[in-house]
Amino acid sequence: MTHEDFMKEAIGLALDGMRNGTGGPFGAVVVKGGKIIGRGNNRVSSSNDPTAHAEIVAIREACQQLGHFQLDDCIIYTSCEPCPMCLGAIYWARPIKIYYACTKVDAAAIDFDDDFIYKELELPLEERKVPAIQLLREEGLVAFDEWKNMEDKVVY
Repeated sequence: MTHEDFMKEAIGLALDGMRNGTGGPFGAVVVKGGKIIGRGNNRVSSSNDPTAHAEIVAIREACQQLGHFQLDDCIIYTSCEPCPMCLGAIYWARPIKIYYACTKVDAAAIDFDDDFIYKELELPLEERKVPAIQLLREEGLVAFDEWKNMEDKVVY
């Protein structure tokens, strides 16, 4: 299969999910060694899960297939440029490449505008719409100290 074939699969998932009422018009596939190992379409509204974006669903399935939390040597094809949450998840999963069809500007044109999140990230914590307030740092550092000194931890 070609890059175009994999992208067509992602776009097809977007159309199917949208038409079946499971979520917005977004689809994604994860490919390793020329084979699809994870598929996802947006399921936010049908699952009442704001994190059930197509890329997240596809990453979860691919990781289950691989039995690992990283997508070594994998490529993600997504019907739209990833939002900030999905982009973060993609970076954590560590694939080698992302292909996307529509842009974030295209998504904004149909009222999926993530620009406000990009702007929020540039603001000081106390000025954001959802303020972040630090609390009990010293107690929280106990877990970090234990992790730092743990000999049998799985580093990621």
